[in-house]
Amino acid sequence: MPAVSKGDGMRGLAVFISDIRNCKSKEAEIKRINKELANIRSKFKGDKALDGYSKKKYVCKLLFIFLLGHDIDFGHMEAVNLLSSNKYTEKQIGYLFISVLVNSNSELIRLINNAIKNDLSSRNPTFMCLALHCIANVGSREMAEAFAGEIPRILVAGDTMDSVKQSAALCLLRLYKTSPDLVLMGEWTSRVVHLLNDQHMGVVTAAISLITCLSQKNPDEFKTCVSLAVSRLSRIVSSASTDLQDYTYYFVPAPWLSCKLLRLLQCYPPPEDGAVKGRLVECLETILNKAQEPPKSKKVQHSNAKNAILFEAISLIIHYDSEPNLLVRACNQLGQFLQHRETNLRYLALESMCTLASSEFSHEAVKTHIETVINALKTERDVSVRQRAADLLYAMCDRSNAKQIVAEMLSYLETADYSIREEMVLKVAILAEKYAVDYSWYVDTILNLIRIAGDYVSEEVWYRVIQIVINRDDVQGYAAKTVFEALQAPACHENMVKVGGYILGEFGNLIAGDPRSSPLVQFNLLHSKFHLCSVPTRALLLSAYIKFINLFPETKSTIQEVLRSDSQIRNSDVELQQRAVEYLKLSSIASTDVLATVLEEMPPFPERESSILAKLKKKKGPGAVSVNELEEGKREGGELNGGGERGDNSAIAASNASTPSPSADLLGLRTGPPVTAAAPSAGSLLVDVFSEAGVNDDGFLRDLEPPTESSDSLLAEGPGDSDSAPPSVVSEDPATPLPESNELLNKFVCKNNGVLFENQLLQIGIKSEYRQNLGRMYLFYGNKTSVQFITFTTTVTCPGELQSQLNVQAKPVEPLIEGGAQVQQVINIECLTDFSDAPLLNIKFRYGGALQNLTLKLPVTINKFFQPTEMASHDFFQRWKQLSLPQQEAQKIFKANHAMDTEVLKAKLLGLGMALLENVDPNPENFVCAGVIQTKAQQVGSLLRLEPNAQAQMYRLTVRSSKDTVSKRLCELLAEQF
Repeated sequence: MPAVSKGDGMRGLAVFISDIRNCKSKEAEIKRINKELANIRSKFKGDKALDGYSKKKYVCKLLFIFLLGHDIDFGHMEAVNLLSSNKYTEKQIGYLFISVLVNSNSELIRLINNAIKNDLSSRNPTFMCLALHCIANVGSREMAEAFAGEIPRILVAGDTMDSVKQSAALCLLRLYKTSPDLVLMGEWTSRVVHLLNDQHMGVVTAAISLITCLSQKNPDEFKTCVSLAVSRLSRIVSSASTDLQDYTYYFVPAPWLSCKLLRLLQCYPPPEDGAVKGRLVECLETILNKAQEPPKSKKVQHSNAKNAILFEAISLIIHYDSEPNLLVRACNQLGQFLQHRETNLRYLALESMCTLASSEFSHEAVKTHIETVINALKTERDVSVRQRAADLLYAMCDRSNAKQIVAEMLSYLETADYSIREEMVLKVAILAEKYAVDYSWYVDTILNLIRIAGDYVSEEVWYRVIQIVINRDDVQGYAAKTVFEALQAPACHENMVKVGGYILGEFGNLIAGDPRSSPLVQFNLLHSKFHLCSVPTRALLLSAYIKFINLFPETKSTIQEVLRSDSQIRNSDVELQQRAVEYLKLSSIASTDVLATVLEEMPPFPERESSILAKLKKKKGPGAVSVNELEEGKREGGELNGGGERGDNSAIAASNASTPSPSADLLGLRTGPPVTAAAPSAGSLLVDVFSEAGVNDDGFLRDLEPPTESSDSLLAEGPGDSDSAPPSVVSEDPATPLPESNELLNKFVCKNNGVLFENQLLQIGIKSEYRQNLGRMYLFYGNKTSVQFITFTTTVTCPGELQSQLNVQAKPVEPLIEGGAQVQQVINIECLTDFSDAPLLNIKFRYGGALQNLTLKLPVTINKFFQPTEMASHDFFQRWKQLSLPQQEAQKIFKANHAMDTEVLKAKLLGLGMALLENVDPNPENFVCAGVIQTKAQQVGSLLRLEPNAQAQMYRLTVRSSKDTVSKRLCELLAEQF
């Protein structure tokens, strides 16, 4: 209990508390409490009316007894009576008792509400604050129903004192969190937003907490707060520590308010108003600059406040993901924290850099810190920091550093904490598969993974390596040789035995020519592990043995002897017994031909899906991968169409491949599947190679799968789709697209992943991939509300001439989207000839009974079908001269819209899909690119030259193509990007 002044001291309460503390046993305490309760009960029931002081004293004793853990079943009415007192201390104790002991179902709630109403209308600021505190502490629905309409009026009234405004704002926030449907701002919205301009900093601090919460649910209603928040932030950031003396904390002006303002701005996209955006960028730059200044105090409070603002600013920069310079600066600043002596700062820096790795502008900057992050993984004492370091290595991994990162993660696995080993195993397995430069490295990595962390290797991992080995003839012999060598270790993990039994049973014949790995040697090696294994593994080994009889007839008698032994045909486990009996009979009575047919080699898996990534996401917890992230953390040179250098004749191996490798075709990109492997459907152009089965997966480690040769149309309906709903593609004139559709389209010219559209109800994420003249697009519709969308339908339309230029097929989408859920739609695209327009996506659904209807342009542009072409300088200019007809050239001179950063320009040009040619142009400042647009009708060669003038902040862009319409369209698209 707080100390009370001598003038207001309650001697009886002090004596009672002293007696309780002096009790030597629990029984003595209970006896003293029961005596006091009897005394209080008699006083309350006595004929003599108690004065306010006595009521306050006894109510206080009851409150103390309740806080000791004893039930109180009387005294409530006396506490309510205290509310009508005009003395502050008596009213305070009454409100305190009610806040702690009275529940929302109490019969006294009406009396309490009347007392609160009287205090709210009293205009006494002290009493008003007590009443507001009580409402917030109870926070019941009944309180919200009674006062939700009254409190906003108090909050915005001109004559309300500042302390009451603070309490009113926080009270309203509490009621909104418990009963959002009852707190309707309506007419008060604009006046609440303008509290951001209040002269009293405490009012602003309280109001911004309320506005942030309201903005998250109703962003459009409160969007005017953005300019006011930027203005307020600008005044705080540019102020000296002496300007806001009452709100300066260890030389940092208003740190709590600054953090809240930055957090509020994260509820909205970048400001559209150029002046507001410029002011905000200036604020963010100032915050980054202040982080570099020497500290004004050595106190930890100073650095904590300063760093809190810095991390919120970096979160806002990451949220906007539109300012390359700020993103790189933020990354560099975080890089300095990676070696800071403060553990918390290192943790936060690693966590923020994981998010920065997802930006196409800062990914390369993050990669420069790889050695520091690896060192953190090895030397950090705190396991949570080591886990964040592992997360960052996973996020920054791409084809250029995959071998190094996977090797370091494998090395760390040997000493890693048990709590994170399973997650580390999944990450290594995913990275090894996604970025493998050849199959032998992949097989070595996974077998090494099983050797190091066998207990933590889930079934999904070894299933996947089996699936890949079976699907690839060129790795089967190497895999058989490698597992044979691995099984020779004295201590061999059971998962290794499973992989070895499966692979040797299928492909042991490929290494049987070597006397050191003859059939009998293979069998004896496997059988030596048999007695050490669990029942499921023994069952697998028995299947491997019968496969051996088919592969190696000379082992038949030896294996039959094993199957005939009592330990097998009389095994207590019915599964093993049945297998032994059936395999023994099969090997005895079946002819060689029948045996070969029954035990033929496993056909390649038609299903290319893997659940490793899904398991990782489940391990990380719900919401680990949101539609906003879109797995951009796993992209490399930016989810850019080109993605990096390739040979002249190489296929577009994957949208995020960044380095050439003749053997990097791990997922079937350049060759069709074997005849025995039926594709999931004739139109299956893209297959998710890592995600769990099901269309609602939001993982994006996907790759391209060529259609089966028997398909007449690349977008033909699959055999399994004949009974499904018709594709939602029509050709009639569509509805008018949103005014901002062109701007949204331009955002995706040089990237394939991101958020296409977002408002207060709906978020649409997109992931797309292209191979030659084919593409597949995944749209993710996220319901941001708590109310379900019903009759949700989408229609993709090809207006006008586009019908004959693009072949688009959309799969049906779920008609019902629950609150907070998302659904996925797949769209297949075939480019028939060059085009200029974009397909239209119309979305209709009902929300709360009201029909919502919007139309967007799908970001399908002609450059998506580029195949990059490498050229020497001589070849480039020779071809340039050949394309010299006036109609073949399109040129545009324009002012720079963004900072003229060389690395950003390179990334965008690679994102266009063309090959960026080095050392070709005589002027090293210029950029030249070459590529071929693949359409079904023809191939269109294109050359590009971009000449930046940093002094004048101007560009000259020249595009030459074998087709004039392509030159013009490419010139139009690119002029908007720089």
